[in-house]
Amino acid sequence: MAVFVYAENINGVYKKAAFEAVSYAKAVADQAGDTVTAISVNPTDSSDLLYKYGASNVINIKDEGLKNFSAKAFAQAVSEVADGNTIVFPHTTDASSVAPMLAVMKNYSLITNVLEAPESLSPFQVKRRAFSGKGFMHAKAEGSGVIITVSQNAFGVKENAVSGSEEVKNLSVANEDTKVISHEQSSGKLDLKEAEVVVSAGRGMKGPENWGMVEDLANVLGAATACSKPVSDIGWRPHTEHVGQTGKAISPNLYIAIGISGAIQHLAGVNSSKTIVVINNDAEAPFFKSADYGVVGDAFQIIPALTEKIKAIKG
Repeated sequence: MAVFVYAENINGVYKKAAFEAVSYAKAVADQAGDTVTAISVNPTDSSDLLYKYGASNVINIKDEGLKNFSAKAFAQAVSEVADGNTIVFPHTTDASSVAPMLAVMKNYSLITNVLEAPESLSPFQVKRRAFSGKGFMHAKAEGSGVIITVSQNAFGVKENAVSGSEEVKNLSVANEDTKVISHEQSSGKLDLKEAEVVVSAGRGMKGPENWGMVEDLANVLGAATACSKPVSDIGWRPHTEHVGQTGKAISPNLYIAIGISGAIQHLAGVNSSKTIVVINNDAEAPFFKSADYGVVGDAFQIIPALTEKIKAIKG
């Protein structure tokens, strides 16, 4: 029986999280001697993009009623086409709300924030993040099936091309209870939750007029930009850049924190980063206790110098 994977798209376009989820599903399928079937709702991108990472079958759900996102309606749509006992989701905001709905509908076990390929398939046991990313646990699924969400930037995107086939399913799922209050449009910038490198700054930047140097460093590193909660609260940066317990939780390979003290609420959103670099002129800033590398000094001198050095290295 195939391993199913929800290939999330944003306005019809597949993002890195979808490819990582398909890569993960392929690893599970290889362990089980199965194939991967990817499910997507109203995609415009080619299914070739999913074959590239191991999906040998792609089911494209076509449903005009699902143009507006609803966790319940999307879960119902996936439930109608996913008949396997292992279903993989990316751990994105939307997919993480669909997965538990689907688990209830199918009476399956749910394991979120998975980091690695399963340790065993029968029973299904896998390593996951726990306690706001401060620890790990080895979760075991005991239901008749299992639904998992794969933590972003954990397993990685792995090319494993297969020849694939595409199937279109026309559905009419009830979605009348959805009301669109607001919708965050993509700015064309690198997606913060998918970024492998993030440059973030706090009140130590003294004002929004000084953010140019943060963006310059991010540009030379190919990074996304982020900020602390106080910075977004006072309007220096948009709320879409706020990372922390009440903002976005991210797990880049490299997180550079500039002028951020490192309160526990901020750490909760970034402590899954593989490497943390802290730049702060206060040697007693609590963030240094969580840093892999720390620089005590004036960011207004360090950041431009660091940017120029990286430019020189890159030639």
